[in-house]
Amino acid sequence: MLRGRSLSVTSLSGLPQWEVEELPIEDLLLFEVAWEVTNKVGGIYTVIQTKAKTTADEWGDNYFLIGPYFEHNLKTQVEQCEPVNDAVRRAMDSMNKHGCQVHFGRWLIEGSPYVVLFDIGYSAWNLDRWKGDLWEACSVGIPYHDREANDMLIFGSLTAWFLKEVTDNADGKHVIAQFHEWQAGTGLILSRARKLPIATIFTTHATLLGRYLCAANIDFYNHLDKFNIDKEAGERQIYHRYCMERASVHCAHVFTTVSEITAIEAEHMLKRKPDVVTPNGLNVKKFSAVHEFQNLHAMYKARIQDFVRGHFYGHLDFDLEKTLFLFIAGRYEFSNKGADIFLEALSRLNFLLRVHKSDVTVVVFFIMPAKTNNFNVETLKGQAVRKQLWDIAHSVKEKFGKKLYDALLRGEIPDMDNILDRDDITIMKRAIFSTQRQSLPPVTTHNMIDDSTDPILSTIRRIGLFNSRTDRVKVILHPEFLSSTSPLLPMDYEEFVRGCHLGVFPSYYEPWGYTPAECTVMGIPSVTTNLSGFGCFMQEHVADPTAYGIYIVDRRFRSPDDSCNQLTQFLYGFCKQSRRQRIIQRNRTERLSDLLDWRYLGRYYQHARYLTLSRAFPDKFHMEPTSPPTTEGFKYPRPSSVPPSPSGSQVSSPQSSDVEDEEEDERYNEEEEAERDRLNIKSPFSPGRVPRGKKKLHGEYKN
Repeated sequence: MLRGRSLSVTSLSGLPQWEVEELPIEDLLLFEVAWEVTNKVGGIYTVIQTKAKTTADEWGDNYFLIGPYFEHNLKTQVEQCEPVNDAVRRAMDSMNKHGCQVHFGRWLIEGSPYVVLFDIGYSAWNLDRWKGDLWEACSVGIPYHDREANDMLIFGSLTAWFLKEVTDNADGKHVIAQFHEWQAGTGLILSRARKLPIATIFTTHATLLGRYLCAANIDFYNHLDKFNIDKEAGERQIYHRYCMERASVHCAHVFTTVSEITAIEAEHMLKRKPDVVTPNGLNVKKFSAVHEFQNLHAMYKARIQDFVRGHFYGHLDFDLEKTLFLFIAGRYEFSNKGADIFLEALSRLNFLLRVHKSDVTVVVFFIMPAKTNNFNVETLKGQAVRKQLWDIAHSVKEKFGKKLYDALLRGEIPDMDNILDRDDITIMKRAIFSTQRQSLPPVTTHNMIDDSTDPILSTIRRIGLFNSRTDRVKVILHPEFLSSTSPLLPMDYEEFVRGCHLGVFPSYYEPWGYTPAECTVMGIPSVTTNLSGFGCFMQEHVADPTAYGIYIVDRRFRSPDDSCNQLTQFLYGFCKQSRRQRIIQRNRTERLSDLLDWRYLGRYYQHARYLTLSRAFPDKFHMEPTSPPTTEGFKYPRPSSVPPSPSGSQVSSPQSSDVEDEEEDERYNEEEEAERDRLNIKSPFSPGRVPRGKKKLHGEYKN
């Protein structure tokens, strides 16, 4: 086996340096298996897509992703090519000769990783035989009517077959296979049952049963040790899926999950404590101009304001310059995603703003896909009216400008009473009359199929947020994902997020939470909870998360009503900030993006791979039982400059939100604060180092 040079690596916690022998990546093959490779279904797609560049940069041509084949995805996302690696090419040729269809190419995302895609439908004729293989391996049977589980079995069986062919032709290279979620788990189970010489990792991003139980409004986290797991899974008719998930967990050499809160859940639900926690990251891109993200916020905020002008035509009696845009987005899981507590908090916020006679208006968007019958006619009409008024104003402005110009050329000051003729006045009066509406602005942009039973609309009816003139909180439900091609709100999701002031995600069940993480990277403050992986991660890494625009609601140790009150106070405090305080807070929020960069968080995946190699091949790789990389001693301090926290320097009423404090201006030095924050981020591990059998030095593995 090739041996590399000895490297010196510094631990994050400042402990003494330790040495490892470098094993060239050429001696390893890394496969990541997931149902969402090139196939966007949920958050795992984002994990794999964003992590691909960092992993591909490290592993080069020895990194492969395995997923399902769908014709549309292949045509739009994959550039087909021939595999360069002999083991992969031979494995594909062998499977194709035996009645499979295996596709290969480069996924057209950052990093351009290789992908191996299996045609599930083409191999479905093997389903009964593979059901027998699974029963022999772990005594789990799959009902014929569960099409999704049957598809996952076909996918897993093809994966195990492929990995066997690869190991048969690996020419001494060691294979690491990481399986994401229960959908890929059968491939792991069958690989271990057939004793394939591969190092296996299983990663759960959320437990099946945990998601179901939380959706049932059960006090889940405070009763984790009291559930009868088999009974609960059986009552929800997912017992076979739960068994597939649990078998995958216990078959893997290394078990990982995405957050500490999910690790606690997995220990109780799946009966195995995760070996490594692997937080989810993003590809963070920094602008060459430091404040470019602030410019983007202003630009996209103006586009949202245009939509609001049309949506609230005839009722636009509030100042858009004093209007804050809040949003919640994600899967339509009413209680799991916290939409229930958010709506209740909005009702209380509306009461507070009205009592204090605030001139601040809050417009809240719910971006959650649901079944609809296309756009609401009233909503489309609003945008048409807005465009018509813009055209009229532009036409009158042109005539006004020409008359003014001609008068100035003659050396006269024009008579402002005569510069607009009777026709102009008539046109403007007709335009004003056309904006009058008899109904309130709609609370939804689409015609909902289940309008009477829709949870969000039912709650809006109960709390009475109907967008009336006296309401300081306005609500807009947009029940489909955003798109730049939409005739209603033509913005991509990233553009929309950048234009908003605050993302609110008070989830009850959120193993990680990409939505607040994406807000952070874009410099937009957000609300999360201590039941989300992201919220726990920020509590661990940031001394005063609120000062950095990360508001963490306590949903674990408080009653729902207390949590709702806390969320209301967060929202009300945000409404009381001045424009300058919001700018300062956005700058701080954006600086946290380095914490979420895969170049930093990739070290946790490195540790999992090191550990699985040592367990799968103990005679060739050795790693003492250790704890994973930690960030002991690594924490963003509470900002020392003024304002120490935007909420800490607020005035008593939102009415004074635009008043600036000159003394505060002088005491706040953003460049000095930013430099201090940068010094608090440590250098990530050097990639590609695999511990070999060496005597452990002082401080080794305690980083």
